[in-house]
Amino acid sequence: MPKRNITNRLNDLSPKEWLKFQKSWFVHNPPPRQQNVLRHPAKFPETLAMEFITFFTKPNQVVFDPMAGTGSTLVAALRTGRHGYGIELNPAYADIARQIIDEERKSLASAAESLHSVLITGDAADIAEIIKIHQIPLIDYMLTSPPYWDMLHARGAATQKVRRKANELDVFYSDDPRDLGNMNDYHEFITRLSQMYVSMQPALRPGAYLTIIVKNVKKGGHIYPLAWDLARSLSDTYTLKDEKIWCQDNQRLAPYGLGNAWVSNTFHHYCLQFRNEWPH
Repeated sequence: MPKRNITNRLNDLSPKEWLKFQKSWFVHNPPPRQQNVLRHPAKFPETLAMEFITFFTKPNQVVFDPMAGTGSTLVAALRTGRHGYGIELNPAYADIARQIIDEERKSLASAAESLHSVLITGDAADIAEIIKIHQIPLIDYMLTSPPYWDMLHARGAATQKVRRKANELDVFYSDDPRDLGNMNDYHEFITRLSQMYVSMQPALRPGAYLTIIVKNVKKGGHIYPLAWDLARSLSDTYTLKDEKIWCQDNQRLAPYGLGNAWVSNTFHHYCLQFRNEWPH
């Protein structure tokens, strides 16, 4: 019986590459960060972003990140031949992102000549208005990693804070009251984060995928299931299709609760996969 020809409408991967990405977990240890992006306390690795963008889009499609930080998603879009648009609240990070994007364009030369890379300084809470004002085209794929609630303010992050302060690096994303990473109330955080993603729905192409990378949060001896609560909250607007577990196996273990209580070393993130199938 002859093999059936399969039309790949989603990406340009081979069947073997497609199958490899379908595994529900993966190990990715980011390469060392460049000096100019060390300031950001939780940078998203371009190498990881490239893998997701390559799977969920084709060349010349539009990739969007509403919380772009220092521009990892936009750099990954350039490297893979996609248009990239992003929003960043912190003006300092937005400036760093633009500098990095300009350097990337120069290194790619003619390969990036026809590609758009637009980083907008603004509040993702105003995402619908920003998309309209800046005439961002219909979005084919959204990839982002929002603040993990107020995790950077947690008592357990004290060692990192001391080390980063000593090197004059940021401990928090910002001191802006609009920054969701500064919000104390967990339920309000989930509500406002969800509203932001919901408000961008009209700007997404029908059938477009969204990948949101998050982590459950430990605070005060409790687990706050951020990934699961966000998935549940967004399921009224988008179809939750799956999850991929991003594991890091090069982190140093700490003796939390040794001899007294169970406290895990958490070295995994949830890559939640949604699809814009409204109405569904």
